[in-house]
Amino acid sequence: MALMTGEQYIESIRKMNMQIYMFGEKIENAVDNPILRPSLNSVRATYDLAQMPEYEDLMTATSSITGEKINRFTNIHQSTDDLIKKVKMQRLMGQKTASCFQRCVGMDAFNAVYSTAYEIDKAHGTKYFENFVEYMKYVQEKDLTVDGAMTDPKGDRSLSPSKQSDPDLYLRVVERREDGVVVRGAKAHQTGITNSHEVLVMPTIAMSPEDKDYAIAFSVPVDTEGI
Repeated sequence: MALMTGEQYIESIRKMNMQIYMFGEKIENAVDNPILRPSLNSVRATYDLAQMPEYEDLMTATSSITGEKINRFTNIHQSTDDLIKKVKMQRLMGQKTASCFQRCVGMDAFNAVYSTAYEIDKAHGTKYFENFVEYMKYVQEKDLTVDGAMTDPKGDRSLSPSKQSDPDLYLRVVERREDGVVVRGAKAHQTGITNSHEVLVMPTIAMSPEDKDYAIAFSVPVDTEGI
């Protein structure tokens, strides 16, 4: 299933068990909430328009990873033409929704992490790029909406993450295990996280060696326990 329909997207979000609070109260049904639903409908348009032949050239692309037809919001840019079509797609979405359609941050995050992971592997012989390519296969195949979470609360902006009086003002690694890491802290998420399947977390500022626990990028489903 490389391309979801708008209705399939709505139902996929409905099946998720997100822990959402708004104005101090827990939201039990985010999909039908009158405050949140308009933004969900804007994301839905990114799926509906990709199904229309007249917008196929802008709204879809051929994956450089799998060779399959995918939603352009899950594409890894490979050429100037890709970038031009990305901008034209965003203009089309703005015309159709008159709103933020919320998949741009995740799309830009994909491309930033893709490039950065490649350079890190080249320099250090790690396998982050290989892992990320596998993740992108999953995102493209399922046509997922991925939220980008970069900004931290920051606290005292004159101090680095490791020097803050409250260490949770920046997200960080608190435990390393054979099967992964445990993280703790806060992110000032994008509004679209309530309409997303996954959240891609990235550092917010340049880090020094003493801030190494804060220099981490990863992605998890938005209904993961603890979020």
